[in-house]
Amino acid sequence: MRPSGRNLSQMRPISIETGVMRHAEGSCLIRCGDTHVLCSASIEENPPRFLKGTGLGWVTAEYGMLPRATNTRNRREAAQGKQSGRTQEIQRLIGRSLRAGVDRVALGERQITIDCDVLQADGGTRCASITGGWVALRLAVNKLMKAGVLNSDPIVDHVAAVSCGVYAGQPLVDLDYAEDSEAGTDGNFVMTGNGQLIEVQMSAEGATFSRDQMARLLDLSEGGVAELVAAQKAALG
Repeated sequence: MRPSGRNLSQMRPISIETGVMRHAEGSCLIRCGDTHVLCSASIEENPPRFLKGTGLGWVTAEYGMLPRATNTRNRREAAQGKQSGRTQEIQRLIGRSLRAGVDRVALGERQITIDCDVLQADGGTRCASITGGWVALRLAVNKLMKAGVLNSDPIVDHVAAVSCGVYAGQPLVDLDYAEDSEAGTDGNFVMTGNGQLIEVQMSAEGATFSRDQMARLLDLSEGGVAELVAAQKAALG
């Protein structure tokens, strides 16, 4: 039995509220159980310097966690003068994941930055950031298309992510903190809407895992991502 009472393949309740920030070109608040992340998209008409003259656009991400997103207060990274290695790793993952769903030629020489701010953390913040970040990106691109700036849609597919792991010897989907902190194996699966893999992060957190267990986690992640993509579609109407 999971601490939450969910069955092994049951996702936490998912909700995505769009248009929550007045000034951002795209924004949403995604809730995956008690993990809540505010995602926004900002468009800049100039690409990064290394892409000037290439005809390619760029999607990047920044990630942060509010001081009381967790049980105890964390110091703001700005007050410490630098980002932690964990923060840098997560925002690179978000950027890589979202770029995998974008035709950068069709986007043209511009940059879209996705900001993901964790308001409340209960496991799976990077996965919620990717899933919600894609919605913010989709809304921003919609504005460019409506304004006639883009000739074709640069977004080629949905992108969403879910955590999976082995807890008490059982493969589970969508781990909350109580499960994640005790999991013997922990993984994050990023996929497109049609089920293509973008990135898989898997590691033993105290117990090795078998090929069969990994296959089971992959099956669970496919079902979880399908639910997340359905939530994205519902949020966008």
